[in-house]
Amino acid sequence: MGKPSGSADAKAEEKADSGAPLAQGADGDAEDVWGGLAGTEVGEAYGVGGLGIVGTGRGGGGGTGEGTIGLGNTGLIGKGGGGGTGSGYGRGLGAGFGGGGGGPQMMPLNPTTTGDDYEKQDENPFKTVGDSPLSTFSIDVDTASYSNMRRYLSEGSIPPIDAVRVEEFINYFDYDYPQPSDAHPFSVTTEVASCPWNPDHRLVHVGIKGRDIAQGQTPPRNLVFLLDVSGSMNSADKLPLLKRGLTMLTKDLRPSDRVAIVVYAGASGVVLPSTPGSRRDQILGALDKLEAGGSTNGGEGIQLAYKIARESFIEGGINRVLLGTDGDFNVGTSSQGELERLIVEKRKSGVYLTVMGFGHGNLKDATMETLADKGNGNYAYIDSDREAHKVLVREAGSTIVTIAKDVKLQVEFNPAEVERYRLIGYENRMLAAKDFNDDKKDAGEIGAGHTVTALYEVVPAGGGKSATQVDSLKYQTERGLTKDATSGELMTVKVRYKPPKSDKSTLLSQVVNDADAGYKSASESFRFSAAVALYGMLLRESPERSQGTLEQAATLARGALGKDPHGDRKEFVSLVEKAASIGLKNRAVASSGGGYGGYGGFGGQRVPRVRQAKADVKGELDRDIIRRIVRAHINEVRYCYNTGLNKDPNLKGRVTVQFVITGAGTVGSSVLEAATLPDTNVANCIAKAVKRWKFPKPKGGGEVTVSYPFVLEPG
Repeated sequence: MGKPSGSADAKAEEKADSGAPLAQGADGDAEDVWGGLAGTEVGEAYGVGGLGIVGTGRGGGGGTGEGTIGLGNTGLIGKGGGGGTGSGYGRGLGAGFGGGGGGPQMMPLNPTTTGDDYEKQDENPFKTVGDSPLSTFSIDVDTASYSNMRRYLSEGSIPPIDAVRVEEFINYFDYDYPQPSDAHPFSVTTEVASCPWNPDHRLVHVGIKGRDIAQGQTPPRNLVFLLDVSGSMNSADKLPLLKRGLTMLTKDLRPSDRVAIVVYAGASGVVLPSTPGSRRDQILGALDKLEAGGSTNGGEGIQLAYKIARESFIEGGINRVLLGTDGDFNVGTSSQGELERLIVEKRKSGVYLTVMGFGHGNLKDATMETLADKGNGNYAYIDSDREAHKVLVREAGSTIVTIAKDVKLQVEFNPAEVERYRLIGYENRMLAAKDFNDDKKDAGEIGAGHTVTALYEVVPAGGGKSATQVDSLKYQTERGLTKDATSGELMTVKVRYKPPKSDKSTLLSQVVNDADAGYKSASESFRFSAAVALYGMLLRESPERSQGTLEQAATLARGALGKDPHGDRKEFVSLVEKAASIGLKNRAVASSGGGYGGYGGFGGQRVPRVRQAKADVKGELDRDIIRRIVRAHINEVRYCYNTGLNKDPNLKGRVTVQFVITGAGTVGSSVLEAATLPDTNVANCIAKAVKRWKFPKPKGGGEVTVSYPFVLEPG
C-alpha cells in the first residue's frame, strides 16, 4: 500500500516546527499503521494495545492493572468496536462500510504516565565496618540516566525514581584529575572532606582518569552502525535524531576508518558494506535514505553486524558495533538471555558494543544497559543534537577507544577510623568481595581520557550506631585489629584491571587519609561531584539526603563550575533550578504494559492523525519545551477529535487554541482562536483540555501567551 499524504503546507509547517520527516507526525505517532493495529502510542502512557483484525473491530485496550495486557474480542466484519480490558475507542470501518465504536470512551490520561521501562534499584544502605569491612564494585562509564533525566525535565516532569542512577549523573561530567604518571593506563585520585548534606559525616571522593590519546594517535576504526528502523523508531526524537548524530560522526572519519550500516526491523539487511572513511558521501547517502517501519528483529541484526565487523576486523584497531535503538527487541532471538549470551560470545572476538538509546514512551532502559554491559561497551541516551555531538564526536575517544577492561574497585575500611559507610550509586554494579581477585568475573571498561568517580559517605568511628549490627558469634571470637589499624589510615583503595588484549589482571593500591578538611575548602572536582550526588539523591527521594536541598545542590555547583569549556556544568545548575520550578512531587511514572488501554482496533483504517503545527509564543518559555508538554498531552486532543469522527468519519481541519501560561506554570485561560474544523464541539473540547495542563514556570515569573495550531486528519 502507498502512504496517503496530507497537504504540503501542513507538512512543511510540521517539519519546520519539529524536525520530523514529512511522513512522520510531530507528535511522534507512527502514521503508517495498517490493518487493525489497535494500540496507538503503544506503551506510551497507555500500556499495550491489542490487535484488531483487518476489516473487523474490537481491538483491545491495555489492561488497567500494572503489567497486564487487555486483548479485545474479534467482531463481525464491518462491525467495529472499541473496548477490551482497558479503555478504548474503535471506528472499525472494515469491508467498506462503517460501524460505530462501542465500549467505553477513552479516558484522558495522566500526562506523567509513560511506557518507559526501568529496572527497580534499591539504594545502597549504610554498612557497618565490623560486619562488612570490604566494599567491591565494577566501574560504570554509562551516562544515559543523566541525559534521560534532562529529557524528562524538558517535558515538565521529574523522572521516575528508578530512572535515576546517581553514578551515571556523576560520571556524565569530566573532572580535573591528573594524567597517569606511570605505566598504568589511568591515575587514581582520592580526597576526603566533610559531607555537605550531613555535617556529622565525611565524604570520600575516589577519581580515576584514563590516559588521553591525541586525535592523530587514535587507532583506525572499524565501525558497524546497527540501526533499529522498526515502526517504534518512527518519531522525531528517534530515527531522525539518530541519523543526524551518525552524520556528525561520519564527517569526523579519517581515510583509515571504515563504516558499515546494518538495519533491522521485520528483517535485517546490509544497507552499506564496510566502506572506507574517504567515501564520506557514500556513507552519508546511505544514512539519509533510512526510514522506519516494521517490527523489531534485533537478534538477527546483531548477528549480522558482528559478522560484518569480524570480516573487516582491523588488528590493533578499534572494532565496534554502534547500536542505535529505543530498546524494543520484541522479535528475533527467543529470549533476553539468549540475546545476552550472543553478545558475550561475540565480545570475545575483540568486537565491542556501544548502545545509544533514543526517544520515549517505549524506552527499554534496562535492556540497553544490560546489552552494553555484556558487550564490553557503554550506554548513552541521546536526547538532542548537542548530546549526539558530545557522545559521538567530542568524547569519541572515551566512548570508543578502550584502554582497560574489567576494571574493579575494592575498598577496605579501617574499623578504628570508620564505623559505617555507604557507596553512593553503583547499585547494579556491586560485586562480592571474592569477585575482586577472580579474573573470570566481568566488570566495566574505561576509555581514553575518561574519568570515573565514586563517592563514599562515611560515619567516623564513635559517631553513630554500634560497630556491628548482628549478634555476637557463639562458636568463635570477634576478629581483632591489626597493627595497621592504629596507623590513622581511613581506608585502602585497590583497583584491578586488564589491558584490552589480556586476560590477566593488574593490581594497584592506594592508602587514603583524612585531614579533617571541610568541604568548602575541597577541590572543585570534590564539590561539583558532591552537588551532582546530592541532586541525584533528592530526585530519588533518598532517605539519606538528610538536610540536603535542591538550592544547596545548585549553590554548591555554582561555586565549582571550573573551566567548563562546553557549558556542561552550567547546564547542570539550570537543570537543578528547573527541577525546583517543576517540583519534586510532579514525577513521571514509568510503566511497562500497565496503565489505561490504547485505542481499539481501526478495522483496516489508518490511525487518526493529530499533528502539531508551528506555534506562536510570546514570553519567556522556550517553544520546544511547550511543544514537548503538548506532545505529552496529545492523546487528550485525539480523544476530542475521535468524538467528532464517530459522527463524521471524514471530519478534518485545523484548530488553533490560544492559551496563557501563568507565572506558576498553570494555564490561566484557554480559548478557541481559529478553526477550519466544522465541528465546534471538538474544537471547544480541545480548548478545555488545554486549560487543565501544567507547564514549567516561565523565566522571571511572567506570563506566556501561546497560539497553538493542531492539524486533524482522519487518515
